[in-house]
Amino acid sequence: MENQKKVGREGDAVSQGEYREGASEAIAGLASRIVRRIGETGAIPFPKFMEMALYDPQAGYYAGRADQVGKAGDFFTSVTAGPLFGRLLASHIASWWQKSAQPGAWRIVELGAHDGTLAEDILSALRSAHPAAYAGVNYVILEPLERLAIAQRQRLAEFADRLTLTGDPASLAPLPGYLLANEVLDALPFHLVEATEDGWHELGVAISEDGSFEWRDLGPAPAITASLPLRAPGYRTEVRPGFVEFLQPLIATIQQGRMLWIDYGFERDDYYAEARTTGTLRTFRRHEAGEDPLSLPGTQDITAHVDFSAVMEAVESLGGSTLRFENQARFLTEVSRPWLLSLEGQTDPATMKLLRNFQTLTHPGQMGSRFHVLEVAF
Repeated sequence: MENQKKVGREGDAVSQGEYREGASEAIAGLASRIVRRIGETGAIPFPKFMEMALYDPQAGYYAGRADQVGKAGDFFTSVTAGPLFGRLLASHIASWWQKSAQPGAWRIVELGAHDGTLAEDILSALRSAHPAAYAGVNYVILEPLERLAIAQRQRLAEFADRLTLTGDPASLAPLPGYLLANEVLDALPFHLVEATEDGWHELGVAISEDGSFEWRDLGPAPAITASLPLRAPGYRTEVRPGFVEFLQPLIATIQQGRMLWIDYGFERDDYYAEARTTGTLRTFRRHEAGEDPLSLPGTQDITAHVDFSAVMEAVESLGGSTLRFENQARFLTEVSRPWLLSLEGQTDPATMKLLRNFQTLTHPGQMGSRFHVLEVAF
């Protein structure tokens, strides 16, 4: 297969004017490190490029600042829609706690906490509406990036006696617990593959003669595409083969409990539908979606939808079971039923604001159908 077309430019020796003018010294340094890595090893698999672009400790997209989410950032989430999302999750978690013989010491583990807003909403709701559960909880944020950890500590200062921040799940002794992650799986590094006449080939990242980042055919990839259907040449998509390795250390923190994964994605048959010829890879910057992940590394989010079938298979292989897989609208409607019934007849401004928040979270044309909820038990 021929090399793919040029899609981006690097910011140091392989410079791009727009990149150098708008990038900080740290971002330019990240581009230089990626170029150096390619110079040392040759073309690199896309997961390595994505890992450096998003998670480099000095200049990766997520390491650089804590305000990527919201109106002033690059994208919205259910958390930025208002505090109701966290309150409803707190109610759901507290219901599990009550049904689990009310363990004394127990734990909530959050991945992808950003600036700590969701943790704040959940802890506030537990403290006010579920004080018995709050009394025994340890809220753990798994955060390996120090800049985000600083922002989280600042926001959650009033909950310091209930809070633990760590970058290593192995540091946590097993406890009854509930792990939750909102829009985390989509940000895990993934391989990019393309169908050819002789099967699936993996695409990597190289440097062209004029100094651009470009796609490069790395050859056949049978190991990571074994679960993919045959597709016509030119069909491009993504695959994440590492869910078992990702989940194992997280499961080890839970003595008995559940996990809740909220993200955008599909089951396998839908994900790899014949009509989805260009996959789901997207970038986000200043609320604009793009399809050029090799451009300006460190300055934009890189994401792809989640193959939830692969996640469920990984869960089952590790001894867990799937409790639910449904869209966010159905999940939140079920969770909020007691709360909605309690509001009957109320028309005060605060209640109406919460109801508008609920409509945003569940509207089929907005977040209600775009996001899916996978809840599993161990």
